[in-house]
Amino acid sequence: MNPINIVIVDDHLLFSQALNGLVSNFEEFNVLAVLNNGKELVDYISKENTLPEIVLMDIQMPIMNGIEATNWLKDTNPEIKVLALSMECDESTILAMLRAGAKGYLLKDIHPNILHQALNQVNSSGFYYTDNITNTLLKSIHKPDKPKNITLKDRELEFLKLTVSEKTYKEIAEVMCLSPKTLENYRESLFEKLDVKTRIGLVIYAIKEKIVIL
Repeated sequence: MNPINIVIVDDHLLFSQALNGLVSNFEEFNVLAVLNNGKELVDYISKENTLPEIVLMDIQMPIMNGIEATNWLKDTNPEIKVLALSMECDESTILAMLRAGAKGYLLKDIHPNILHQALNQVNSSGFYYTDNITNTLLKSIHKPDKPKNITLKDRELEFLKLTVSEKTYKEIAEVMCLSPKTLENYRESLFEKLDVKTRIGLVIYAIKEKIVIL
């Protein structure tokens, strides 16, 4: 099995080199490059043939910050998953990164085991965020134009609850005894009804509306 390729983007040399050593010790992962800012990432992605599956992205960086770089990746290489890794824990920064397309958000003081778990889950399920980040989002997300009186069918509710788990869409389809195409129809229906565009949006809605309790 080929290792999962990672690129680290962080302007703090000591931290980025330590992170490189840590991730390189995870047998499932391979660090392709350690870069100093978003502009270096743009240059790297634009010229390299081997692209990463995941980018570990700092936020506050010179020349081109993590939010700008994540937005660029979303527009040019949406298949590359961004996992934010930062000391910034304010609501506006977290929301800005998720809206830019980040699949998860970690604080730099996490245990290495959490980082390992997050990388694996982002790779397999497409998203990861801790309880602390979830609580921050639930306190801060406000959409005045959120649709009212939403009625969800039983199977849509079942699917919505399962999105909060670590199961992949394929595994959810198996649990619900559905074909991948039928599951995709449920997902697209919920995207439209709830006015969200990603699995993260589904998860946040499910938690906020107490459809599931963490």
